[in-house]
Amino acid sequence: MPTLTVVAIGKPSPKGSLKHVGNGRLVESLKASKPWRETVVIAASRARDRAGWVTLLGAVSVTGYVILPRPKTVTREYPITRSSGDIDKHDRNILDALTDAQIMRDDSQVIELNVLKYYPRDASQEPGAYLWIKAFTGVGK
Repeated sequence: MPTLTVVAIGKPSPKGSLKHVGNGRLVESLKASKPWRETVVIAASRARDRAGWVTLLGAVSVTGYVILPRPKTVTREYPITRSSGDIDKHDRNILDALTDAQIMRDDSQVIELNVLKYYPRDASQEPGAYLWIKAFTGVGK
């Protein structure tokens, strides 16, 4: 099976922790998490439909970039502050979105994950998620 390319343009948001609000209800603590996830779902669904993608049922490899908007006063190369979000929480939101978009059956199928988080390197790079998903073919293959 070929590689599926997904490009979701927007302001990436990590998946928030769940917060108990009473009566057994849980809500995500980060308001931007759900809209960003929906942006990724839409982009992944469109890419899936264009490619005629069949939902992966076996092991999955995901590689890509999360490009965050650079704050006006920041000159450092990489987003390494708490406010930029942990890379693992960005990954959780993206993998949940890929599952919602039926790219794979469940995010537990992902056995290879390599996603970098950085600021745009030049004006041609827009904030968002740039992802390549494929069936995992084995170590060294």
